[in-house]
Amino acid sequence: MSKGKNKILNDTINYLKFYNEHYNYSISENEIPEPGKGISLFTQDEIKEINKSIPDVAVTKMKFKVEGVTTVKDTGGNSFQLIKEDWMDCKTLESFFNEIKNCPKCKILAATRKQVVFGTGNPDADVVVVGEAPGADEDEQGVPFVGRAGKLLTDILKAINFSRDEVYICNILKCRPPGNRNPLPDEIVNCEPYLFKQLEMIKPKMILAVGTFAAQTLLKSKETLGKMRGKFHTYNGIKMMVTFHPAALLRNPGWKKPTWEDVQLFRAEYDRMINIK
Repeated sequence: MSKGKNKILNDTINYLKFYNEHYNYSISENEIPEPGKGISLFTQDEIKEINKSIPDVAVTKMKFKVEGVTTVKDTGGNSFQLIKEDWMDCKTLESFFNEIKNCPKCKILAATRKQVVFGTGNPDADVVVVGEAPGADEDEQGVPFVGRAGKLLTDILKAINFSRDEVYICNILKCRPPGNRNPLPDEIVNCEPYLFKQLEMIKPKMILAVGTFAAQTLLKSKETLGKMRGKFHTYNGIKMMVTFHPAALLRNPGWKKPTWEDVQLFRAEYDRMINIK
């Protein structure tokens, strides 16, 4: 198979894995056009190779100690099943971290990371800040948002009267992608249950999602960040604001003004909620 076709094949496998695992949607052979019926990039033998490469979810998860199956719902109210794993019964963030700190689910990330970057801050925080993935500094220190982007995030929080100690900060991915590339769909699928568990344990009043991947993962949306920012959303009954990632602001200083507008709105709504109660 040519190099170009091999790349397309791998991308297709990742795409199908994402939908097979996350949306409980099974791909059947009759959904793939037959030769001569529409345009196909692959021969029938290559299509069979794709089908064989899509893992059975249960088989993939069986490398972990399992005790049954649990049903969960995503933010759209869709039910799907996860194989029961030990971390699901954790009662504290510390015990949760200890259960997943050697996570092997994403082979590439597990092989290239220095450590899992779990999260930091107040375990009873009213506000949780969710980013995309650790960078080189975070991978080195084991703490999210500690590089240049982290300093900018600290300054943004300080400007709206929040300290890092009173909020909780974490990412969609707990491991650094090689070269700081974007998270892959299957990596998000593997790691997002950890984030959902963190939010379930912390029970924040509000969430600030910084960056496209954080926003799209929490909201199960494919909208652009530009369409999602500037207004409130709801994640499992929790008010959520979307804004630009601090790293994006370092590259595009012109985005600082709309970010400032977003976080001011966020703080005003937080104050309103606190005063009501």
